[in-house]
Amino acid sequence: MNARREFFRYVIPSMLAFALSGVYAIADGFFVGNALGDSALAAINIAFPLTAFLQAVGTGIGMGGAIQYAISKGEGNELRARRYFGTAFFALLLSGALLTAVFLLAAPSALHFLGASGEILSLAREYILYISYGAVFQILGTGLVPFIRNMGSATFAMAAMIVGFLTNILLDYLFVWVFPWGMMGAAVATAIGQAMTFLACMVFFLVKRQKPLFQFGRAGLSKLKTILAVGLSPFGLTFSPNLTLILVNRSAAAVGGDPAVTCYATVSYISCVVLLLLQGVSDGSQPLLSLSYGQGKLKKTKAVLGTAYRFALLVAVCSMTVLFFVREQMAALFGASEQVVQNVAQILPVFLAGYVFAAVSRITTAYCYATCKNAWAYLLIYGEPVCLFLLLLFLPGLLGIYGTWAAVPISQAAAMGLSIAFLVKQRRDERTDKKYLE
Repeated sequence: MNARREFFRYVIPSMLAFALSGVYAIADGFFVGNALGDSALAAINIAFPLTAFLQAVGTGIGMGGAIQYAISKGEGNELRARRYFGTAFFALLLSGALLTAVFLLAAPSALHFLGASGEILSLAREYILYISYGAVFQILGTGLVPFIRNMGSATFAMAAMIVGFLTNILLDYLFVWVFPWGMMGAAVATAIGQAMTFLACMVFFLVKRQKPLFQFGRAGLSKLKTILAVGLSPFGLTFSPNLTLILVNRSAAAVGGDPAVTCYATVSYISCVVLLLLQGVSDGSQPLLSLSYGQGKLKKTKAVLGTAYRFALLVAVCSMTVLFFVREQMAALFGASEQVVQNVAQILPVFLAGYVFAAVSRITTAYCYATCKNAWAYLLIYGEPVCLFLLLLFLPGLLGIYGTWAAVPISQAAAMGLSIAFLVKQRRDERTDKKYLE
């Protein structure tokens, strides 16, 4: 198969799948925002990091296992690949049960920490309560999709996400607009949508006879540790936008109050889709990177990486251009008030500048964890929110609320700088190794 065609066969379905995973929260925001107003829109935004944490756990465990699965397949070790599949499957089930209990106990306190208060806190608590009941489906739905993609069925992985997305949209309309169930209705719709994705995944494994091989004891624990070590990177990559959301929400609440939080809610929904499209490019290229790396085909690995950079930058530039010209219409789409629409139109260009920086850093990060360069992956992923935290300590004091907004693209630029440093080091190391061999 042509290398470029193979690349897009994996990446395009992955992009759509990741975009759809982000649309769950956006769909909830759209329906409750239009039905209940600005406070409900802000409540979904405040609660979203908790929902996203469940998806990030699923993605981290699933990607960690799927990467080891792909590398094992590339090395021709089918038995080890199946054992990684079984270990990851068990870890997804266990984490789903544990986090259901944790969320039911700790979610109200977490929402208060995230900056919710008054009516926004009340609405967010109602939403997250019913999200907690479906936590296991959130984790399984997102955790099994990477295995389907690494088994060579990226299109079916996308289809599984589409099934969940369409279910969520239909039930959001039914539970929020037809039946006045408000925040509860939106949360139940999300949980059922993720359950449908999980069921679609199970159908795939049964039809394709892809059986996990469960392994316990010391050998199983060793594989679990490997999965978690690799999975910490895709977990962070999935959740890092929500660390940004948490930090900016708290800063916005402190500097600009509830109006600033509501304003950022719309901006974050818009940015969420773009960042997930970029993650779709990075994670869509991961199976090819891991497989060629496992086969020892370093030239092919570099070719895939180069194509991923070029395509991610194209996606970023196109997104920036389109969103700049429709910035007022995008805010109005969520049922925001006229004042919020005007504010979003003014500040959105500040966030658009960061998409190019994010494109470079996300592709570099995917390359790192796809080829088991975990230390650099951790640095790239977790360095960005640390930088954002430091910037938010002083920029709002200097520039007011615009300092809060500007901190986001500046931290993304810092992550791109780390990516460039990694690539320079890689090239230097390769030249050193080549001279040594000569």
